[in-house]
Parts: sequence; structure tokens; C-alpha cells
Amino acid sequence: MRRKQMVHRFVLCVKNDECEDLETRKVYRLLADEKAEKDGYLRVIDESGDDYLYPASYFVRVKLPYEAEQAIAAVG
Repeated sequence: MRRKQMVHRFVLCVKNDECEDLETRKVYRLLADEKAEKDGYLRVIDESGDDYLYPASYFVRVKLPYEAEQAIAAVG
């Protein structure tokens, strides 16, 4: 039986303009939000544990090894 693989998307914070809920050089989970992305924003689960919209310029997308994705997903 084939196991369904979970797909998570992640971003690295490279800028936060002193936003208290984001830490630069930290990886965050990215939630799909096509409308926000068209408007130049990303929906990210931040330090508060909730998801909010932030300017896409604050982040770069990263591909993580499967084990790292699982570890991050288990925490969040």
C-alpha cells in the first residue's frame, strides 16, 4: 500500500521590519493562499502560532529534507 506524502511549504524570513512575530533567519510554515500571493503577500504561521499575512519580500522559499519537514510539522 502506497503512503500518501504530506506536502509542506516553508519560507525563510530574511526581513521583518521590526515585526515582533517574525524572527529573521528562521524557517516558517507557509499556508496556501492564492489571492494573498497575487497581492504580494504570504500567509505564514508566525511566532504567535497563528497564521497572518506578511509581505512576500520578507521571505524566500526553501525546500527542506523530508525529515526536517516532518519535525517542523509535528511542532506546529
